[in-house]
Amino acid sequence: MTDRVVRTLDRSEHLSAYGVFAEALHAPRGPDENRERIERAHQVGRCLGAFDGDELVGTARSVDVSVAVPGSGCVPASAVTGVGVRPHRTRRGVLRDLMSTQLGAFRERGIPLAGLLASEGAIYGRFGYGVATVERSLRVWRHGTRVREQAPSGGDVELLDTDAALRRLPEIYRSLASARPGMLSRPEQLWAGWEGFYRRSSGVARGVVYHGRDGVEGYAMYCVERDRAGGDGACVLSVDDMHACSDSAFAELWRFLLGVDLVDRVEVSNRPLDEPVEALLDNPQACRTTGMRDHLWLRLVDVRAALAARTYGTDTAVVLSVHDPVLPDNSGTYRVSGAGVERTDRAPQLRAEVDTLAMLYLGTWRPSALAGVGRLEVVDPAAVESADRLFAGAVQPWCGTGF
Repeated sequence: MTDRVVRTLDRSEHLSAYGVFAEALHAPRGPDENRERIERAHQVGRCLGAFDGDELVGTARSVDVSVAVPGSGCVPASAVTGVGVRPHRTRRGVLRDLMSTQLGAFRERGIPLAGLLASEGAIYGRFGYGVATVERSLRVWRHGTRVREQAPSGGDVELLDTDAALRRLPEIYRSLASARPGMLSRPEQLWAGWEGFYRRSSGVARGVVYHGRDGVEGYAMYCVERDRAGGDGACVLSVDDMHACSDSAFAELWRFLLGVDLVDRVEVSNRPLDEPVEALLDNPQACRTTGMRDHLWLRLVDVRAALAARTYGTDTAVVLSVHDPVLPDNSGTYRVSGAGVERTDRAPQLRAEVDTLAMLYLGTWRPSALAGVGRLEVVDPAAVESADRLFAGAVQPWCGTGF
């Protein structure tokens, strides 16, 4: 028996919740000047706390967002963040209580999707989250290449200091935010978090905005620092946040980044897997992929509503059985096709846990690939090829937003 209680925190408790989260990540709470920004990052009514008696021992919060899905539509979602349990209360069901309560609240509010960034990959599958986007990191040696002369050109770039970028980028991002499935809207709470990236302790963050024929078509935020940890003392231009909605914006932003003087290499994180940086350069070998990792984990909170919200690559129907141990109302069999989604009593052709369905949802993973590693149970082998065509998207999913 336990007297643990999970409840919604009020505004006065948000800083205490952030302290629990920072402790769980072995991170400092930060200087007092961060207090106002931390408070802005919390949406009122969306922060949960777990209490053992009077002690706050765990927390989880969320922010109301929308997520782009295949077909260029956007679906209401909750961005889950700030999840942590104090070290002396782990492995006692605190996280389970927090996540179950949070998912139940999402369901009651009619939110079809939730997403998070996982600190440890073994944690969130049991709550129904699955890897929905994958990103890569790049390193480009500036002196070894340049943008090809045949690449699109024209327009102009504008340089912003940190304060100007923080004022202008929220509106610019809104105009670019649904270019790929997986991209999130950025309400003020998420921009408060991005401010923490921009106002880093060393180096100065700057923004470059690309103005094309149709107005603003892209931007990048970057910081130039000396790489002391790497041992070579190279001067590194690091790009934290970059978006381009036209070919010209993509090419001209890279022309600018590779043209910044007194820089040895450009390092870019969290980029789409299919972004053609190597093909853009006259020396593709100057660009190296330095890492690939999971990024956005999705959770289908309302399976039927989420499946119905996206478009599909074929009208051929697939009958899919879904098992959801946390939200059992989702468990059942669904007939999915380009014509719509409905519950059915037909015999299933494929069977999936709800976390595997989340991996399929945006089109990052092919059903045949997941079947091949035992993530998807095949009842009717003829349905696998149809499922591949059904869930395939026109472009590679990508999130591009940390939170």
